[in-house]
Amino acid sequence: MEGAVAIILAGGTGERLGILAVERTKPAIPFAGKYRIIDFTLSNCVNSGIYNVATLTQYQPRSLTDHIGIGMPWGFARHDSKIQLLNPYLAREEGRDWYKGTADAVYQNLQYIQEQGAELVVILSGDHVYKMDYNDMVDFHLKNQADATLAVTRLPRDELIHFGTVTVDENQQIIGFQEKVKEPKSDLVSMGVYVFQRELLQQVLEDDAQRRSSKHDFGRNIFPQIVGNCRLFAYNFEGYWRDVGTIRSYWEANMRLLDSPPSISFSADWPIRTKEDEPRSPAVISHRGDVVNSMISHGCIIEGRVENSVLSPGVRVAANVVVKNSVIMNDTVIGRESIIDYSVLDKQVVIEAGSHVGTGNDFQVNREEPLILNTGLTVVGKGARIPEGVKIGRNCAIACNVTEKDFRSSIVQSGETINAKRHRTSLKE
Repeated sequence: MEGAVAIILAGGTGERLGILAVERTKPAIPFAGKYRIIDFTLSNCVNSGIYNVATLTQYQPRSLTDHIGIGMPWGFARHDSKIQLLNPYLAREEGRDWYKGTADAVYQNLQYIQEQGAELVVILSGDHVYKMDYNDMVDFHLKNQADATLAVTRLPRDELIHFGTVTVDENQQIIGFQEKVKEPKSDLVSMGVYVFQRELLQQVLEDDAQRRSSKHDFGRNIFPQIVGNCRLFAYNFEGYWRDVGTIRSYWEANMRLLDSPPSISFSADWPIRTKEDEPRSPAVISHRGDVVNSMISHGCIIEGRVENSVLSPGVRVAANVVVKNSVIMNDTVIGRESIIDYSVLDKQVVIEAGSHVGTGNDFQVNREEPLILNTGLTVVGKGARIPEGVKIGRNCAIACNVTEKDFRSSIVQSGETINAKRHRTSLKE
């Protein structure tokens, strides 16, 4: 795509993802087995012919930086392409600081954008799951002689409170924008995908930077400010799109991959690319193993039963184990005669023999994080070790790097949290 530069916002803290985002930014969280969330946005860029990309990082960037590198898996190592990782920095100029919001993140990198010489700036969120040809949106933008265009999609009424919504006229021009209100006037939600004319973007960001009361956010401040003052259009996207910003939505998006047909197809005509950490042999399912309606990645060894679950590379499921309705990340080991249900297990977790995780009929919400763990899902953090025979209920949080010594009892009641009393390092992100 000539004349365009893409800016990916990838510095979010992912607070609603709880312990999954303690040691990594949200776009770096594993998804769909071998991928990471940001792989979808990066792949959309290269599949759309956008090879000039900058990724804005901030919170816990190391995992994301290691994953992207020089961008070789996505084709950014070509002589006519590039990907830049832009971190916030402190400078002598007054007001330069950590990014204060999505708009401020782009504002602090306006000089970089100007240096690219592109007339169009495509701004993307790095933490959504979808496949989209940005060429179609850019064509729509140019055809309507728009100053800015937002990609929108329709969502069920009960989900609208979590998103910015737009109202449009008969020509798809935006006449109203509401950010996360209880009673929105429309079911068209902003997808966090924007196309701006560079001159307008620079003007509105510079104006916003001068407003001390502003949160410097595209949804809260920029779009409500410019509605009616410029040619702002909504591009309707009809495909699958999911914001995986909560434990529940993250789990559901993984489960939808198991539908027939799946929510996202990993086809050669629109490939989703990723960095392969290390070569792995094909998955092995022993004569005692049983896999039903599940996604099993390379390097997995299955000796028990796996049902309605997504397993990342290197997961080991021992004999007489039952794993169901769960997401299990890289190199996790589940010991014999254990049961895992309705849970998310992060990387390099060890479940010792005879343990149960996410079981029982008690749906007490988590006492420490009631707004995060309240739908029955139990989450086990990266590098945690669950002792032999421990029974963990629903809506539980087992923190990163927990060891046997952190458990005061063999029973963890629903809604409880186990925190690590000491911190271990040397884990892969």
